[in-house]
Amino acid sequence: MSDDKISDEDRALFRQAVAGTRRLEAAPRITARKRRPPPRPLQRERDEAQVIDDLLSEPVDPTDLETGEELLFARSGLQHKLLRRLRRGELAIEAELDLHGLTRLEARQALSEFLHACRARRCRCVRIIHGKGRGSHQKRPILKQYVDHWLRQVDAVLAYCSAIPAHGGTGAIYVLLRRG
Repeated sequence: MSDDKISDEDRALFRQAVAGTRRLEAAPRITARKRRPPPRPLQRERDEAQVIDDLLSEPVDPTDLETGEELLFARSGLQHKLLRRLRRGELAIEAELDLHGLTRLEARQALSEFLHACRARRCRCVRIIHGKGRGSHQKRPILKQYVDHWLRQVDAVLAYCSAIPAHGGTGAIYVLLRRG
């Protein structure tokens, strides 16, 4: 309706209804703000996955690898209490990888993909079953030595150790991963 078509009576009624009020200086506005999801560093994630793949290099000579029964590795600065809990199997295992029956190359690829997936899911403690080598023609653990070598090269790995007997003993390891 335009101002020309409003009767004097309607104007008087409106003025009577709004008597005692004052005009707002600025029109009140509320701006709805959606919370943005936190940014995901996609390129960094791709780079980290590539670094893990690149770091899992083959050792020069398999005889250079340790052949002891139990595996134990910890980065400097790791709390002794946390390492003790890992060795006792007291940390919750959030993911598991079984390498039984895989070739060295298949195991390397599986380990790389597993570590990348665990990092993406923010897993803290995982178990890797490498076996005891009873099925190998040399009757000694081949994959165990390679897994030991590969894991030492991954910065996201804070520590690892042989599992308790109930979880595979010297045929499996617990791996403690860096958060974030």
